[in-house]
Amino acid sequence: MSERNRDALVLSAAAAAGVGALLAACAVTRRWREYDFKDKTVLITGGSRGLGLVLAREFAKEGARLAICARDSVELDRARADLKARGANVLAVPCDVTERAQVNELVQTVEQHLGKVDVLVNNAGVIQVGPVEVMTIEDYEEAMKVHFWGPLYTMLAVLPEMRARRGGRIVNISSIGGKISVPHLVPYSASKFALVGLSEGLRAELQKDGVVVTTVCPGLMRTGSPRNAIFKGQHRAEYAWFSISDALPVTSMSAERAASQIIAACQRGDAEVVLSVQAQLAVKFHGLFPGLTADMLGLINRLLPGPGGIGRKRAKGKDSQSSLSPSLLTSLSDQAAQRNNEIVESRALSTKT
Repeated sequence: MSERNRDALVLSAAAAAGVGALLAACAVTRRWREYDFKDKTVLITGGSRGLGLVLAREFAKEGARLAICARDSVELDRARADLKARGANVLAVPCDVTERAQVNELVQTVEQHLGKVDVLVNNAGVIQVGPVEVMTIEDYEEAMKVHFWGPLYTMLAVLPEMRARRGGRIVNISSIGGKISVPHLVPYSASKFALVGLSEGLRAELQKDGVVVTTVCPGLMRTGSPRNAIFKGQHRAEYAWFSISDALPVTSMSAERAASQIIAACQRGDAEVVLSVQAQLAVKFHGLFPGLTADMLGLINRLLPGPGGIGRKRAKGKDSQSSLSPSLLTSLSDQAAQRNNEIVESRALSTKT
């Protein structure tokens, strides 16, 4: 063997040993970070329906004490009854997370009844669907209030106690829309990008204090949430494409599987988790070919409904039904809506033309 080949072999062995040591260190660190949710206080914003409610059910299985909040007190009552029927120790508190005073009061109430917050899940969200021509400044402001200021307010409210205890977990539910800006979801995507930046920055800053921040970027999930999303422009056509995409197994994942993966990521203390293989592939492709991604999304945008319709007015998904949605194509999402408190009554959905 030549001296050059021998040197190359030595370098390769050293590199392999280095990689192995790094992986072993990561494994040890991950085990050290693993978190037991039993008898921990978990606060979930937007916990009255959809993904928030599914997460609450999963945390309850882990033995956690639950606090859920949302703006709608009637929805909250139904969610609390659902969780109590499953044996959960749950506190439901009406709160608008865009109002800092209400957030501070929420955290004080939780501390008085359940103890200091060990785990915070920022899940509250709003979705506005429509072309950019019909979006208003108020739409952008609303999205930023819910997806950026709301999580910031809750984190600032729980951090003093977490820092004092040198421990705590924070999970920020962003979106694939916080990695790739999607046509007809611009206010939503812009605000979710802001949340990703906030979450990633705070993870680095809070590491020294023993507080672990996890950023979650789900793709489409079958939570049943399109019924309560906001649609503008040609709202029936917008609701059709959005709700069908949200329901098909090839484009979406079940809320239960998403919740399980989110809780596992929180338990491990992962920095980030992108949910669904489709979303992971999209993020990787965008990272390698950002210009091509934008061009492809531009072509997709040409296929989506134009402005027209109700223009800048707002309609809920449940008021935007058509012959396409609900239909067989949306059946999985419709079933999820019934399970996850998105529908008041469990009955067949009527269609409108």
